[in-house]
Amino acid sequence: TDEKKIDATVSAEEVEKAKAEIAEEIEDETEVASGEFEVTKEEMSIIRAELACEFPDDYTYMSDAYVKSVASKPYSKDPTIRRPLEYTMEKLTHVMEWREQAGAPEMESLVHLANGPETATEAVENPDKLTKAKALVTSLNNASLYWHGVTKEGKPVLWIRCGRKPWYPNVEAEVNALILIADAGIRCMPKGVTDFVVISDSYSPPPPVPSFMINVLKALVRGYPDRLNVLLSAPVGSIIQFVMNLLMPLMPGRLAGKFILKDENDARGILKDWLSGGEDDIPAFFKGPSDHDQYYPEEGYSKLQGQGTLKFDYFGMIERLQKAADEWEESQKK
Repeated sequence: TDEKKIDATVSAEEVEKAKAEIAEEIEDETEVASGEFEVTKEEMSIIRAELACEFPDDYTYMSDAYVKSVASKPYSKDPTIRRPLEYTMEKLTHVMEWREQAGAPEMESLVHLANGPETATEAVENPDKLTKAKALVTSLNNASLYWHGVTKEGKPVLWIRCGRKPWYPNVEAEVNALILIADAGIRCMPKGVTDFVVISDSYSPPPPVPSFMINVLKALVRGYPDRLNVLLSAPVGSIIQFVMNLLMPLMPGRLAGKFILKDENDARGILKDWLSGGEDDIPAFFKGPSDHDQYYPEEGYSKLQGQGTLKFDYFGMIERLQKAADEWEESQKK
């Protein structure tokens, strides 16, 4: 059975520990009440000022639109009222503290470090930092995770190419790469957009590494609440079902409802509806006309390389996503 398969690869203690950690974060997230309440300018100023005081180096990370989207939600203990201000502050502070512990604000500086020569002063003086930086860009280099384009609603699209993922991943580096990429996409969001869409090409994934899956889920719940709009995965194979069987019981209800597993044909129809360019934006790996590999080829075909170990076009990805976001914003003015 699937239970036995899980036991073979991840201990029951590990699952229980993950469940407890996630439950701690989301004890109150069982609510399904939707709707929004007003948040005044004064309240926004109070939240902003507190974040700036406590997290002077990272407080600009959260846009006003995101802060407002968190503050305006119904209160889980009484959905007829809005979340109290203290509750919202606590929730946002938790995210910021998690970012600090995870080293999120420094991730991009690691890319710069690994893209430069190993003889650079910083590289020589911080061998541990250089090692972490090289592990991070090694996880980027297989181009298994990248932003490309936006949806018709202006939400950035994160593509996962499961077949490019390593069989024996460096779990910490893989999670760091996810944090780096997620933050890059969040910084490029069009004005007023607060969440993103994930599309997973789940053809021939490597054998599942439960500790990696659990760490990704913890990062999503603790570091990126209300950021994932929806995740579409296609096609559906036994490995993906195994992963979902492992993660679903650990997920807060609101998150579990955001995962859609489809076969390739259904997925193409959904992509046509979602992607800003419709059918033209469907990538070749979903039998569409858009060639992602010209920007994000498999590592062996990458022609990019600075003086360091980075081969993935990280900076080009950000430029292209920013352009797509700007174009979407312009199209809304018409």
